[in-house]
Amino acid sequence: MGNCHTVGPNEALVVSGGCCGSDYKQYVFGGWAWAWWCISDTQRLSLEVMTILCRCENIETSEGVPLFVTGVAQVKIMTEKELLAVACEQFLGKNVQDIKNVVLQTLEGHLRSILGTLTVEQIYQDRDQFAKLVREVAAPDVGRMGIEILSFTIKDVYDKVDYLSSLGKTQTAVVQRDADIGVAEAERDAGIREAECKKEMLDVKFMADTKIADSKRAFELQKSAFSEEVNIKTAEAQLAYELQGAREQQKIRQEEIEIEVVQRKKQIDVEAQEILRTDKELIATVRRPAEAEAHRIQQIAEGEKVKQVLLAQAEAEKIRKIGEAEAAVIEAMGKAEAERMKLKAEAYQKYGDAAKMALVLEALPQIAAKIAAPLTKVDEIVVLSGDNSKVTSEVNRLLAELPASVHALTGVDLSKIPLIKKATGVQV
Repeated sequence: MGNCHTVGPNEALVVSGGCCGSDYKQYVFGGWAWAWWCISDTQRLSLEVMTILCRCENIETSEGVPLFVTGVAQVKIMTEKELLAVACEQFLGKNVQDIKNVVLQTLEGHLRSILGTLTVEQIYQDRDQFAKLVREVAAPDVGRMGIEILSFTIKDVYDKVDYLSSLGKTQTAVVQRDADIGVAEAERDAGIREAECKKEMLDVKFMADTKIADSKRAFELQKSAFSEEVNIKTAEAQLAYELQGAREQQKIRQEEIEIEVVQRKKQIDVEAQEILRTDKELIATVRRPAEAEAHRIQQIAEGEKVKQVLLAQAEAEKIRKIGEAEAAVIEAMGKAEAERMKLKAEAYQKYGDAAKMALVLEALPQIAAKIAAPLTKVDEIVVLSGDNSKVTSEVNRLLAELPASVHALTGVDLSKIPLIKKATGVQV
């Protein structure tokens, strides 16, 4: 068996290994892949953009001026299958910081070599061209690692020998000089042009005033003629408008009457349909549910009746079975007990005194335990006697009286047992 592994578009999944020592490798990004347990290995590689800050300090240009240059590069691992395989071969198992360090060393090396071939003016004044040159030179090397340079820009350029500031001062002075000359020439040309423009303006103004007066007189005459004609046309239009308005109102009223007739007919049809709908709704919402509910209640009652009957029958059968089982158990126990008593009686009858002796010997430990029970609470027994020989005689007396006590309690004569007989007959 195995697992199904999924990966987003910002990450690559590498599945290696397989059956029979297979060296097949599968590269997936933004999808899924299947990996077998124990025989397949899965590893992931980030495809996100990595920002790398390149710093080159105290690097001499082609003119020998030491510069401090800072560049910012945006790089990422390419997703083409061949290039992704190369990147996985070199960076799989490493974290993002390790990858950044490798690319950083490559970019800084190319940045240093390019700085040594350019002048300060070329680096400072055309940063875009400088950054483009670094990208073009470094791209093949990082491309062989499966990495693409998305962008490379020069963030800062400065020096500690005031070369750039001196260069700026010279350029500033030249620009200031050119600016002053340009301002003086512009003011001169502006004065000449201003005078010419004023003269032309007055000539044009006089000619324009004359033309304005002529135009104004012609305008007033034309305006009067137009006003008279407009008034006539306005009156005619007003009469025509009112007449046409009356005609349109008549048509509109006729259309309204026809619309009302149609609406009345539609309303009658709608009301008839509403009556039918209400009737069907009452049948569907009141009559049908009532019939269904009555049928459901009837079915439930019949089911409950059958359930109670079956439960009663099952309970009666249960009680009968339990009674039969208990009777069988009691009968079996009685038969077993009768058989045990019968066998015991036959054994006692067959063996006689020997059986009785066996019962006595079985009972002796229990008798001894009962007799010795009070002595368990005694820590020490001291026998007092005036003469040492009397202790021995007391012990012999106890042994001599023991068979009689046992005979009185159990009916068994221990004096007939050779061992007891020998013990009671010993003289000390």
